[in-house]
Amino acid sequence: MWEELLLESGLNQREVQSIMILGSNPRMKASELAKELNTTRLDAYNSLSRLQEMGIVTVTADRPMLFSSLDVNQAIEHIIGMRKQQLSQLVEGYDELSKNVTSKKVEQKSNSRGVDDPRFAVLKERTHIYSRLKKMAEDSDERLILLLGQYGILHLCRNPDALEAVNTAALSGVVIQIITHLDSRTIRFFKELHDSIEVRHSDELESLGFVRDNSEVIQYLNIEDNPVGRGKDDAALIIESSAFAESHLNLIDTIWENAVHFETAVARYTDNQINDPLKLTIGEGSFLKNITSALGIDDELPDEDTPFDPEAFFAAGNEVNEARNQLTEGKLSNLKVLGIDIGLMLRQIGNRVGQEIAFSLRGIEHDIEFLDEMMDWWEHAGLGNLEYDVDPSFHVRVGLHHPPVDDPDALPMWEMDDGIIEGALSNRFAKDSNIVIQRVDGSGAANDLWHYIIHRHNSEALELSD
Repeated sequence: MWEELLLESGLNQREVQSIMILGSNPRMKASELAKELNTTRLDAYNSLSRLQEMGIVTVTADRPMLFSSLDVNQAIEHIIGMRKQQLSQLVEGYDELSKNVTSKKVEQKSNSRGVDDPRFAVLKERTHIYSRLKKMAEDSDERLILLLGQYGILHLCRNPDALEAVNTAALSGVVIQIITHLDSRTIRFFKELHDSIEVRHSDELESLGFVRDNSEVIQYLNIEDNPVGRGKDDAALIIESSAFAESHLNLIDTIWENAVHFETAVARYTDNQINDPLKLTIGEGSFLKNITSALGIDDELPDEDTPFDPEAFFAAGNEVNEARNQLTEGKLSNLKVLGIDIGLMLRQIGNRVGQEIAFSLRGIEHDIEFLDEMMDWWEHAGLGNLEYDVDPSFHVRVGLHHPPVDDPDALPMWEMDDGIIEGALSNRFAKDSNIVIQRVDGSGAANDLWHYIIHRHNSEALELSD
């Protein structure tokens, strides 16, 4: 009866026999299976390949490869999840037969779950991949992470069984985290998720995949170009390995910490603003070395305990106090002594302002019109005058109201102004993989401080100067 149900599900006789054999004899070589099937090793490989794509057969990363299968009732349960509508007769038969599962099969299931060797399989087609996600959600004990890229939320919502399993897992107390790349067209689909599921946005992450607890990972190998297609060309690798899952989680945790909360990221499309937290770099190098030097402490820290000298201790304390009092004077140069680079911070702030300008003007298709609007904003903000010309090549000339000065205690506002241009151009042009932006020094005059040259791989160049 089990064989009949598997045949009704669409498997051929050799595939059914492979499941029956591997279900009770895990970790077999393809040659051993071929002998049991009384067929060639090539025919055995062909059957194993299809069963791997369906997620029924897994293989250990050994040499030679060793194949295992879900036992027969697990295999049918898996197929039902993928083909529930088409295989109603299989569901009816399985419900009757599953009541009579013998203790021997339960024991076999327990033993197969106890194998610790890494196993992997290839899943093809979106239906099969999300059927496996459904099973991962049902099996999750503590944590389930979904990397959904730009359109993964759409695919999840179009697979109601997987979506229901994920929401049910969240309702049962499983921690579910989603990292996505938000798109204005898919924001509404996130409302389908359970309220306890935390979603964050990352500009840096485009990959798709899933991680369950510390044991199982699905990593996409290919995804159909059409985001609203049926996913016939989708392919993913499933890896059952605690070590791999743990290393994958370490990487994801780093991305998660730097990702933006969903509500903050959504403001890009609801309020037309980039409200993401701005993380500034204040300097580099050893801050301990900077401050000890600024305080006049020349001695190196000892490697071991040294005798206490009260006179030297109090004498040094007076010198340090005097040096520290000098640092409290309101001078920007004192911050630089401590390793705090105000110019770098202002440039980063300028970069963010430029990114927001480019984001607000993202609906403007033509680059010249984009630059015209940027010029209007620049002049209205009182930062100077922007002009562009085509002689000798296309360039933008920027006149700054706050050009660089030599005073170390002057607030370097020119760094922010230049950073605005840098951020706007990078956001507008650098997303194209065929374009590289280069910043070079100009003549040094107030209207010719730096040049931004936009290189195209087809040898065309657009020169922007300030």
